[in-house]
Amino acid sequence: MADDVPLADDPLDTPVQYVRGCGPRRAALLAKLDILTVRDLLFLLPRDVLDLSVAASVEELNADTIHTVRGVVVDVDARPTRNGRTLVKAVVETNSGMVRASFFNQPWMRKKLPPGQRVMLTGKPKRYDGAWEFSSPQVQSLEGEPDGAAGGIEPRYALTEGVNQRGLNMLATRAVEGFGHYICDPLPKAFRDQHGLPHLRDAAANLHAAQTLEDFNAARDRVLFDDLFEFQLGVALRRRLWRSGGSADPLPVSAKIDARIRRLFPFEFTDGQNQAVKEIAADLASEIAMHRLLQADVGAGKTVVALYAMLTAVAHGRQAVLMAPTEVLANQHWATVQHALAHSRVERRLLTGRLTAKKRKDLRARIKSGAVQLIVGTQALIQKGVEIPRLGVAVVDEQHKFGVAQRAAFSAGDRDPHVLVMTATPIPRSLALTQFGDLDVTTVRDLPPGRQPVVTSRVPGPKARQKTWHFIREKLDEGRQLYVICPKVGSADEADAESDELSASVEATYKELVEGELKGYAVGLVHGRMDADKKDAAMNAFKTGETRVLVSTTVVEVGVDVPNATLMVIQKAESFGLSQLHQLRGRVARGSRRGYCFLYTDQTSPAATERLGVLERTTDGFEIAEADFAQRGPGHVLGTRQSGKSALRVADPQRDRDLLETARRRAFHLVETAQFDEPDWAMVKAEVLDRFGEVLELAKTG
Repeated sequence: MADDVPLADDPLDTPVQYVRGCGPRRAALLAKLDILTVRDLLFLLPRDVLDLSVAASVEELNADTIHTVRGVVVDVDARPTRNGRTLVKAVVETNSGMVRASFFNQPWMRKKLPPGQRVMLTGKPKRYDGAWEFSSPQVQSLEGEPDGAAGGIEPRYALTEGVNQRGLNMLATRAVEGFGHYICDPLPKAFRDQHGLPHLRDAAANLHAAQTLEDFNAARDRVLFDDLFEFQLGVALRRRLWRSGGSADPLPVSAKIDARIRRLFPFEFTDGQNQAVKEIAADLASEIAMHRLLQADVGAGKTVVALYAMLTAVAHGRQAVLMAPTEVLANQHWATVQHALAHSRVERRLLTGRLTAKKRKDLRARIKSGAVQLIVGTQALIQKGVEIPRLGVAVVDEQHKFGVAQRAAFSAGDRDPHVLVMTATPIPRSLALTQFGDLDVTTVRDLPPGRQPVVTSRVPGPKARQKTWHFIREKLDEGRQLYVICPKVGSADEADAESDELSASVEATYKELVEGELKGYAVGLVHGRMDADKKDAAMNAFKTGETRVLVSTTVVEVGVDVPNATLMVIQKAESFGLSQLHQLRGRVARGSRRGYCFLYTDQTSPAATERLGVLERTTDGFEIAEADFAQRGPGHVLGTRQSGKSALRVADPQRDRDLLETARRRAFHLVETAQFDEPDWAMVKAEVLDRFGEVLELAKTG
């Protein structure tokens, strides 16, 4: 490193332009790859590597697959092409046969490959005139190397225009040479030795200049492990903070309470619901506030489980709330509560932003007095002026649509409520260990008896759609009902915040169907930009059967229950995630009749066919969630609403799931045994707090 480099407080935070050979121009290019500092360059993770130490035989070669061969140049010539350029061809004899190498417009290769030269060629061969030929392969001279010498490991990076592989590798190795000695390893030596982890300084060097594949893999795993380990330490601290930060009122479920609650439902709980109730009841009996995630497949009856927890609080003289992200879902939960408690004396109310000022004021007063025992609502529940002094249980539905601060609003005061967060979208294992890693998890997989499966079919192109509409009209004539779901074309995520463009698209589809395929049928329309009264009127008309068809956006994704609706058409199905498509089709076949879901698409590529084919093959929401996560990637594992930035630097929870599991076990062990509080871990703790301190301050819910 040059003496005139202006070091930062931490030398690794020095701007990358001061790496030897970089400069401002290259630094500007590297910025496009998010490489701003020396640290970024040192720990830049190659996307893959070429293992030049493994040579293939001629018999092992495959077209369009990268191979490495070793041999001796036996012939080379250069000939002009028709456009006046030069084509160099060399013949290389390997231990298993001859191969050719060709170099277009690289006349210098003739001198680089004299006969008798021992070389290694790496590239994608093709079969020409009965022989394998490498077009413009990478060439490495083996002169001076003993027979069988390894060719080393060549990292391959993600690039941007103006930056090539060799140049980026050169800069990375120079960063190691100039700044590597500043790398301090925060992990205690005893911990590294116990788990076979290389020093961080060695890992940085072997990311870019490893001599063996084993060295590279160890370096790569060390960098990925640190990323996941620090995150899991943060998650473990969040969990410890939650469990030690405040106490809750124990709400034990006696046999009498259990019997009184179950009598409200005209059906037996499923095995999955019974197990969920058992786990939740154990939490409620503790003075440590429950902090549990309830995940269930579509139609598995999670609301019943949530209501059981809420009624347990009421049985102990406490209050309970259920907060949903939209008015549509809040109203649906309210209908479920009203139906279940039709013959109960539990005082219950619905609180949403649509109440008049006077009604809202009166309801707030009754809630504050404790007269209202059970409240269902939207975010209006956590607005200023709402006081729930005897809150025992808070249920947050579709919790991924809320931010941490919103959920934490239920946890103020000396006594914390027991908190149950729910999602009807099954969560992949790797995501459950990251985004929801500090929650206890309860899973309900089985469905109530009598539920019919939904037959799902991909419908590509106009001809197939004509046949489908004929089938749909036959079912409508038999008395069934149909949803037509229009895709998101706006930028908003929430159904209540849809774009004008999306609303116009839905209205255009509505008009087209009323004048075309569904002419003569009573068709309703609903979307998030409609006046609330008109939206409710459209939903009620569909529920009562007054309209036979409902053209809608994803406002019906959750919470809408119309047993007679057995048909669904999803327009431009390729524009939705798999889990969302599964959620949508869960709106049909909610009665005793078989349902049909038609995925309209104009995409016919193998990838698109395979993607939607997942929904044709299975109705298991957990399997679909894994496939969806694998296809779409993790994104921000904490969600932008929860942290404002991606929590992980280089790791991918799906790709690196084995490392994630290992990092989680070690992190939780350290925190739970208090070893993490020892001085040896001070550097790691500082890094964890720096990365996740903001989240830790809000860690009262998931």
